[in-house]
Amino acid sequence: QVQVVESGGDLVQPGGSLKLSCAASGTRFRNKVMGWYRQTPGNQREFVAAIIGGVRTEYADPVKGRFSIPRDNARNAQNTIYLEMNSLKPEDTAVYYCYIDIGASRTWGQGTQVTVSS
Repeated sequence: QVQVVESGGDLVQPGGSLKLSCAASGTRFRNKVMGWYRQTPGNQREFVAAIIGGVRTEYADPVKGRFSIPRDNARNAQNTIYLEMNSLKPEDTAVYYCYIDIGASRTWGQGTQVTVSS
C-alpha cells in the first residue's frame, strides 16, 4: 500500500523561506508524478507544483519564481521530493498536501500547515 508523508510546515515571517519534505513509501515505481497542492479553509485544493518523471517540473502562476522542486535523482528514485519556498507571502498560508500519481491512482499525504505571518 502506498503511503505519503509530508513534513516541514511551520510559522514563518513574510519574505522568509521554508522547505517542505514529502516521502512516498510502498512503491518502487519510478515513472511517476509527485507534487504539491494547498488548501485554505472553505476553498478547494489548488495546484502548486509537480515533478514529472523526476525531470520536468511545473508550477502554478502564483508561485513561479518563488517555489521550486529540486531535481535530485537520488532522492527522486527513493520517491522523496522537496518544495523549496522563498519570498513567502501571507497568501501562501495554507495546508500543503503532497501526492504521488502511479498510473491512474493518486495517493495523498495528510498535509502540513504553513503559516506566513508577522
